[in-house]
Amino acid sequence: MSDEKIKDGLYKIRPAGRHIITIGRDLIKDKYAAIVELVKNAYDADSKTCKISLLPFSKEAEIEGKPTTVKGIKVVIKDKGHGMSFETVTDKWMVPSTDDKLHRAVSPGGRIMQGKKGIGRYSASMIGDDMILETIDESGELTTLYLIWDDFEKAKYLEDVDVLIENFKSSSDSGTEIIIVGDENHLNDWNEKQLKNLKSELKKLIPPVDREIHQIEDDTENFKITLELGEFPFEGYSNVTEDIEPYPLFELYDYRISGVVSKEGIASIRFENNRIKNSPPEILKDFKILLNQDKNEEKQAFAGDLKIDFRVFDRDPSSIDALIERGLKDPITGESVGKREARIILDTFNGIGVYRKGFRIRPLGDAGYDWLSLDNQRIQNPSLRVGCDQVIGFIHIESETESNLEEKSARDGLKENPEFFGLREIAKQILKELENRRFAYRQRVGLGRSNRDVNEKINKLYNFKDLQEKINIELDSLGIEKEKRKKINKLISDKEERNNKLANDLKQIIALYQGQATVGKIVNVVLHEGRKPLGYFKNQIPLITEWKEELEQNFDQDLLDKIIDRLSVIDEQGKIFIKLFGKLDPLSAKKRDRKKDFSIVDVIENVKDVFLSELAAQDIEIHIDCDINLKGYGWKEDFYIVFTNLVDNSIYWLQNNKDKPKKIQFKAYEEDGLLIIEYRDSGPGIEKNLIESEILFEPEFSNKTGGGTGLGLAISGEAIGRNDGDLKAIYSEDGAFFKIEVKIQ
Repeated sequence: MSDEKIKDGLYKIRPAGRHIITIGRDLIKDKYAAIVELVKNAYDADSKTCKISLLPFSKEAEIEGKPTTVKGIKVVIKDKGHGMSFETVTDKWMVPSTDDKLHRAVSPGGRIMQGKKGIGRYSASMIGDDMILETIDESGELTTLYLIWDDFEKAKYLEDVDVLIENFKSSSDSGTEIIIVGDENHLNDWNEKQLKNLKSELKKLIPPVDREIHQIEDDTENFKITLELGEFPFEGYSNVTEDIEPYPLFELYDYRISGVVSKEGIASIRFENNRIKNSPPEILKDFKILLNQDKNEEKQAFAGDLKIDFRVFDRDPSSIDALIERGLKDPITGESVGKREARIILDTFNGIGVYRKGFRIRPLGDAGYDWLSLDNQRIQNPSLRVGCDQVIGFIHIESETESNLEEKSARDGLKENPEFFGLREIAKQILKELENRRFAYRQRVGLGRSNRDVNEKINKLYNFKDLQEKINIELDSLGIEKEKRKKINKLISDKEERNNKLANDLKQIIALYQGQATVGKIVNVVLHEGRKPLGYFKNQIPLITEWKEELEQNFDQDLLDKIIDRLSVIDEQGKIFIKLFGKLDPLSAKKRDRKKDFSIVDVIENVKDVFLSELAAQDIEIHIDCDINLKGYGWKEDFYIVFTNLVDNSIYWLQNNKDKPKKIQFKAYEEDGLLIIEYRDSGPGIEKNLIESEILFEPEFSNKTGGGTGLGLAISGEAIGRNDGDLKAIYSEDGAFFKIEVKIQ
């Protein structure tokens, strides 16, 4: 039986009346964003000013025959731009999601359009109940429009709502005024905290910019925002009018890094340290940014030309005092603040914002919005990394066409594409340069606690020589005879000798723990390579068990041959597994042996074998230039620790090395009574300032943006030190270069 058609025809999608409310109220994040959208419209209209007025009102009215006091709020956004004609209002303003600005891209005055989605004006429904639009174009025509948002809520279809639009002649200057009226509920939305947040949003809308450094080409310097607040019952927020200016906090930073990054990833930046008076800036030119362009991972791409400005604040008590001394004042009263208020200001004004042609893309840059995951990195390494509440940053990006950084329709950030991931990585690498220099400075002046030279600290702890000298001076002054002094000194010497034995035991325990810390890097390799044999065991053993049961019932030579064949493969996979665990042996001992002779080549080959699969996967070659008979004397495990950490670091830095062959080189030889081992790679190398400051060997210091532990080189330096040697980093333009020098016994 065939289906019988009852009805057919062509139909049109008919938006519901509340659709206009949905695209405005539901897509825009909050009422601050709604006001910001209307401010952007003023900018797009080539206005030099935009005045925002929040005016509470109270008036007497008669409701149901009874006199009643009616309270509410009137919000006015007024500009002096080119205005709109009657046709523009009816054919474009009244059309939701119009692509007019998207096609025009540039305003008549040459400004890059900020509003392109065609929905910003409808966000006014979040602010009040009714809206009046009054706009005068450059020909002197006044067009007025009146909306009642509740009409859209009640209407079945959008086309059922009638909007009154009128046109008049006017002698006034061009411009647009939007008046939004809300009831008492809307008035109550604006408490002291909300007003403070609005001011903060407006102050962050346009960043403070050093135009000489960044060469920013935008017109926001000719765009002034004014905020007028009516009679609110809050001190500092009642009957005031002020021009929106950046907070002075921005100029009171401790450290700053700023500059430009080209679309090819070449950066020219400068670092400034405000903690040192009259300190000249450090200029870094032609600094290469490296991105992950592996399609199998989170691919990153360069996002056009960028201008970057990061300002960092230390938050320890002495740094807060210094911040106040540099002139931090209360943004409302203008008076110097106390420590508590200073911390509140830092809590309120922080974050790294992204700006396009001078306007911020929310929520990037909101206080506490940690889109770079700074706090996660700081938890792992608090001495080196800065947290989200320590930095105020500005990243200026190009247009969507030039950068491929697209703003989401809901005005809640940028779309997560390769360019966005690239932008995030670039920001982290630039900030890393600041973190490195800040860390080195704080260590140098004693603001950070150094954990280097653990063995030396242990020696000092159990060295009683200074104490013995002081006691002898005191005994001399008391006239104690020599025999009694000898007995006292012997007591001290015996105690020192016993303590030195304890110190040696402690050093060995520390060495054991450092070896086990390095095992973690090898374990990752073992786990990765061990998945294949483990998977084979998991799949084949149940099958063999099933065949065995069949064989017990009825003998079958073919089945027996299958079992024998699979068992032989299991044997091969088992040997692979045993070999994998063997990679852990050099550092898995529970007790360290005494110093002895060992083969340098054997240690290097063992380390090479650990990383063999990863080296092959990344096409990295290892060259070993070492006499097979060359011996070292000491703890072989310590050299294993050093080589493992060096190779592990090289693999990390060589992964994005696309321009030249990936190579690691070991060269070992004897010279002038020293065993010398040179280690090089063809990666990006190490900056001269990191080498000169020796900050590389400081525990917690890591130059990796991915959150390295900062222990590898520190542990390696300690390991060579235990063997009466030195591990040195040497500056080279051809990659990383380390030299190990150990006295020949």
